[in-house]
Amino acid sequence: MYLEHFGLKEPPFKITPVTDFFFPGANRAEILEALLYAITDSEGIIKVTGEVGSGKTMLCRMLLERLPEQVEAVYLANPSLSREEMLYAIADGLHLNLEGQRVNIILQTLQNHLELKLAQGKRVVILVDEAHAMPLDTMEELRLLYNLQVGNHKLLHIVLFGQPELNDKLSQPNMRQLKDRIVHHFAMLPLSQNMIESYLLFRMRTAGYRGPNPFSRAAANLIGKASQGLMRRVNILADKSLLAAFVENTHNIEVRHVQAAIRDSELSPPAQARWQRKNTAIAAVITLAAAIIIGGAGWLLGNMHTNKPGEAVVQPHPTPQLAPVASPRAAAQVAATAQNATPASNVATGARATLLEQRIAAAQAMLSKRSAGSASIQLYYTNDLNPLRIEGFLERAANLGKLHEIYVLPVKIRDRAGFRVLYGTYINGEVARSAMQQLPQRYKDAFTPTIYQFEKSVAP
Repeated sequence: MYLEHFGLKEPPFKITPVTDFFFPGANRAEILEALLYAITDSEGIIKVTGEVGSGKTMLCRMLLERLPEQVEAVYLANPSLSREEMLYAIADGLHLNLEGQRVNIILQTLQNHLELKLAQGKRVVILVDEAHAMPLDTMEELRLLYNLQVGNHKLLHIVLFGQPELNDKLSQPNMRQLKDRIVHHFAMLPLSQNMIESYLLFRMRTAGYRGPNPFSRAAANLIGKASQGLMRRVNILADKSLLAAFVENTHNIEVRHVQAAIRDSELSPPAQARWQRKNTAIAAVITLAAAIIIGGAGWLLGNMHTNKPGEAVVQPHPTPQLAPVASPRAAAQVAATAQNATPASNVATGARATLLEQRIAAAQAMLSKRSAGSASIQLYYTNDLNPLRIEGFLERAANLGKLHEIYVLPVKIRDRAGFRVLYGTYINGEVARSAMQQLPQRYKDAFTPTIYQFEKSVAP
């Protein structure tokens, strides 16, 4: 109805998942990359949780599109299946006609087929949407399927997408064997208040809009508060707001249009207002998991061991490390040139150490002195090398009087060199979690801080 009015090619806020409208913010892109890595280069069952309308199904569809050719996926959209029905559904997904066969015949045929796929260099992954609705007996059968292997190679990979109730179900005593096999955990974060405006404009642009942002800041803020950052609710309110503006024959969406949309939507709060009350450190551990899985443990400086986060993810096959470098200056130069990036001028010319070099050196000193089990707060990481951008961040940190709290580690993430930026050092993860509340407000607004747990033992 309002498409021509706003110059749109298609509705921008459809609630049906369309991958062209996938928004990479609020840890979506990191989780997607981590899922791809975990499926292709790791083992263990994977769990992704999020509130109703947080974008789980969209993420699942993006994963299906991005899986490499050697990975064959079976997508279970309806998990409310009995044990036998699930086996039939998996067989159908693998194009095996086993209708009417006994369970033991189905299982043997599935194993034979999966062994053949492994011999062909292929992997099979089962993606279970709405996994919180899966009966316990069916979940147990899924665990038994995951146990199928040849030698040291698992024949099947499993990704569970579900609402937070999935965590409660897995915490039941009779589910402990399945829970112990879940080695990668991710949570879909709600959109932050600062990200709502970017999300709205992203959807409008994807739908063909070419004008200035039609949503006023106040209107975007109200959508964020009313939706509690859940994407489906944002879409509903934004769609109705556009319609209200169209009725008024205006191209500017103001607070009054959003208020009309809220009245018309009758949105109920999420169960127990979960995202409003959760400690931010819970979400932080999830983003750390994404960083760890994407890049393996990364590479540090000098003679440090591979990181093994105590609270996030154990990666059985970490990405090969880059060769260690002899000095902080060399580290900065290696990082700056790893992808033909232009190093900061004073790194190249041997002039006085840049802020980047200083904080790499500080990180090396910190790592050599830290105590066992110590932790830090990760502000962000990047897998593209731009020393000048890091310099700008460090200059702003100096202006805040916080430069001494910043540590920069060169890392390797999915075969790309980059930087991991940490804030402070603490005796353990609990102390670091408490310290997150004291971060400068601009860091809370700009980043999704995470707990970065160092390995338990200190490198010799």
